[in-house]
This record gives sequence, C-alpha cells and structure tokens, in this order.
Amino acid sequence: MEIKTKRIYAPAADSDGFRILVDRLWPRGIKKQEAHIDLWLKEVAPSTELRKWFNHEPEKWEQFMKKYRAELKGAAAFEELTTLAEKHRILTLLYGAKDEQHNQAAVLEQFLVKGI
Repeated sequence: MEIKTKRIYAPAADSDGFRILVDRLWPRGIKKQEAHIDLWLKEVAPSTELRKWFNHEPEKWEQFMKKYRAELKGAAAFEELTTLAEKHRILTLLYGAKDEQHNQAAVLEQFLVKGI
C-alpha cells in the first residue's frame, strides 16, 4: 500500500492510482469532469468549524492535527478510507489547499500510515 498526497490542481497521472478528493468543499476552478477523481469522500474532511478555525495557519498545525484526530476516531468515513487504502495498491489523497505541508490530506496520510 502506498499513500500519496497531491493538489487537485496538479495534472492527474497514471501513477496516482485510486484518487480521492478529501475536501469538504469542491475546489474552485476545477470542473468535475476534469478532476479525474475516483471518489469524493467529503465526510472525511475536517468539520466546517475546525476548517475555519485552522484557516491554514501553520502556527495552529499541531493543535489542528490533535483536533482532527479526535474528529476522525471512530468516524465511518475514516473507516471507509482505511478500507480503500488496504484495497488499492496506490491511493492519492487530493486537496485544494495551497499549503502542501499543512492540510488535511497530509494528516490523513500520516494517520493511514502510522495509525491514529
């Protein structure tokens, strides 16, 4: 199993494997038919309240990860994501954020690889 993260604005590649959008909101400027996603799993994204609180501010990163982990524990959507990761040889988690290090896909990748 290989887990990757990628901005949805980057071109799709065959090496992406199964592509899952993990944003609660559809990314601006991307047409659904051009997104090349296999699944939009918006339920696994941070809650609206947590997303707005974090606001992609790197100084809140550690606290965001803890709060997001708490939201994901026992969540059906995270269980579905775990099952998909086990099923597919390569899984790419897509996100729309500009910050490639501080986003929910990076957190999900870490949780899938290391466990919650």
